[in-house]
Amino acid sequence: MEGEKNSLNIILDSIADGVFTVDKEWRITSFNRSAERITGFSRSEAIGQYCYEIFRTNVCLEQCALRETMETKQNIINKELNILDKYNQEIPVSISTAVLRDKRGKIIGGVETFRDLSLIKELDKEIHEKYSFQDIISKHPSIISIFRILPDIARSEATVLIQGKSGTGKELFAQAIHNLSPRRERPLVKVNCGALPETLLESELFGYRKGAFTDAKRDKPGRFQLAEGGTIFLDEIGDIPPGIQAKLLRVLEGKEFEPLGGTTTLKADVRIVTATNKDLSKLVKQNQFRDDLFYRLNVVKVELPSLSKRRTDIPLLIEHFIVKFNKKMGKEIKGVSEEVMNILMNYAYPGNIRELENIIEHAFILCKGTHILKGHLPRYLHELETAGPEKKSIQKLEEEHIIHTLHTCGGNLAKAAEELGIHRTTLWRKLKRIGVS
Repeated sequence: MEGEKNSLNIILDSIADGVFTVDKEWRITSFNRSAERITGFSRSEAIGQYCYEIFRTNVCLEQCALRETMETKQNIINKELNILDKYNQEIPVSISTAVLRDKRGKIIGGVETFRDLSLIKELDKEIHEKYSFQDIISKHPSIISIFRILPDIARSEATVLIQGKSGTGKELFAQAIHNLSPRRERPLVKVNCGALPETLLESELFGYRKGAFTDAKRDKPGRFQLAEGGTIFLDEIGDIPPGIQAKLLRVLEGKEFEPLGGTTTLKADVRIVTATNKDLSKLVKQNQFRDDLFYRLNVVKVELPSLSKRRTDIPLLIEHFIVKFNKKMGKEIKGVSEEVMNILMNYAYPGNIRELENIIEHAFILCKGTHILKGHLPRYLHELETAGPEKKSIQKLEEEHIIHTLHTCGGNLAKAAEELGIHRTTLWRKLKRIGVS
């Protein structure tokens, strides 16, 4: 009997994962070498103690996995949670549980194995920090190049024009510019210029004085006053009418404005960031937008590509939205099926990133399992999936992306690797696999 126990301990000590067993009173009966390494507690310190005194998790009192297994007789596989080691350092682990039975099949306790995920989480964090910036998620060269210059743009006082299709994340970039600027402690005031008629837009931007019109019972400050010392973000700037364009030009040139119905000129210490989904230079040629205002707004221009032109970002964005909706809806969805990934990688996305987010949210509502399947997607994607053009695999899209980047870098391997965010030797291996010399 003693020989069997010693043999079992030798086997357990050779396992890379931590392992401990408990009796029916929740006291630890065995504790392997990896468990010592991960938790910091020695075997002599652990054996005989209640498991929750040694293996301290963030769910011990509410959702103890081992207790659930002992009660339901159902094993739990690879559940992620955090533990506190002996020195009160938080460690991410993946646990699995099972019941322990004697030779007659009677339950005598439970066993829990756990794997240290610290290195995996660190690598994951590195990757995500490399490809995320102020809540903007991307690894596409065009966005990475914007990441590099955004702090410099933010530190300046220059007016910024962000151009991109609807749903490409223009507001996120405006927020990032404000957050990185010296004005970050002051307000960021947002105005959708395309959503308001001319009379209302004027009063919203510049405010009004009591008696300026029938319903003006008291003075009301405008958005420029509310943004004093901070930043004002004028979205859909291409939709503002000529009368407002002239007043906005005055703010840009003289840093001053007059409220509607007012006689006093007010100063505006406000940084202006604008965005549009239209080509303002074309509107200027069509006499629909003032050229002097355009030149004032177009001091620094940031162009955002549509999602269909940065398909390598789709898996990153899907993962980002899954994390977001898991927190919001209290679910534990792990990812999407291969079929769903192929559908989403090959869709055109007229609504860009906002549409992808809506698709994932729709799927979350219907998904009851751990992975999003085709049936959880909006109906229009089912139809397009079968009738759409020839699909490209993720690998094919990556290959095209690498070749395009290498071409734009003039064949310079080091520069291309930097643009792609990978090591030069990794790029060389990928090129070799593709067959590019």
